[in-house]
Amino acid sequence: MENLPSHPNLDSAVDLLRKLVATPSFSREESATADIWENWLRANGVVNVKRLHNNVFALTTEFDASKPLLMLNSHHDTVKPAASYTRDPFSPDIEDGKVYGLGSNDAGASGVALASAFLELRERADLPVNLLFAITAAEEVMGEHGMRAFLPYLAAEGLTPDMVLVGEPTGMQPAIAERGLLVLDAVAKGKAGHAARNEGVNAIYRAIDDIAALCAFTTPRVSEVLGPIKVSVTMINAGTQHNVVPDKCSYVVDVRTTDAYSNEETVELLRKCARWSELNPRSTRVHASVITMGHPLVRSAMELGKIPFVSPTTSDMALMHGIPSLKMGPGESSRSHSANEFVLIDEINEALHIYPKLINNIGSYL
Repeated sequence: MENLPSHPNLDSAVDLLRKLVATPSFSREESATADIWENWLRANGVVNVKRLHNNVFALTTEFDASKPLLMLNSHHDTVKPAASYTRDPFSPDIEDGKVYGLGSNDAGASGVALASAFLELRERADLPVNLLFAITAAEEVMGEHGMRAFLPYLAAEGLTPDMVLVGEPTGMQPAIAERGLLVLDAVAKGKAGHAARNEGVNAIYRAIDDIAALCAFTTPRVSEVLGPIKVSVTMINAGTQHNVVPDKCSYVVDVRTTDAYSNEETVELLRKCARWSELNPRSTRVHASVITMGHPLVRSAMELGKIPFVSPTTSDMALMHGIPSLKMGPGESSRSHSANEFVLIDEINEALHIYPKLINNIGSYL
């Protein structure tokens, strides 16, 4: 991390972060922090603030329809605090250059830094892009009133983003890709019988055959960025008692998808792979996300000395299917969802310096 001078907006960003941390904002229960965001933007002179459910957003003042639309997005919901917390998760204490508290790292620091960049740039007529600042809800659960509702609302308003900068803790390095997710409920069926007479058709044996085939699953196409699709069987259940051959074996398959195939295509390929089992996805909406190395967002980040990488975690990028998205923000992913979560004030300061430069540099590559 660079040794940077204190940004003029650092104190106000930290103050806002501490106010957010002190206000519980569990997924689907974020109305209080949505109020904070709405009031804060208005207090800082943003007049076109709007709200959909607990998603708060505003457009740049100097909107030019001939320029691409860049959405600056982070989320203000949090998971529930881990049982191993030894601090008050809602006490935003500052110690040794750290702001402690639930949501400080994931993703409050990103939110306040992106908000600062939006305020700094929103009235710039020479900006290469239009800006849409959006602090959204229900990211941790990919809920129906978060990004899933927000993007269709924007589209209905004629405001589909051309690109998105997603604020999540990445050490201010640009995450150019993340895998999608499928959770499949699988059922292999057989025929019940008496175990002593070796009667029936054992559903467990059929499931074992299919599980072996699923674990050996390969595809003709492999993602250049994300590699092969990853398949893991993570739960299994069968049988009623020791002397009855089971007629049903259910199991759960965790599938980490790539951009080589859509989620729907992946389901069909896996169904062909399983001879005996019926496979049903719980959802197909969590897509893989890959942005090309030549995209202006990526090239702008690299110009600042940042190193692209593949993120191991999933974010709302999974719901932005078809929109080039880059994930980059202050803090470290390893602190997310952990006890005694914190973010360094120096990390926030770096983001306050970097985000406006990254946005300005986009114009060189459009």
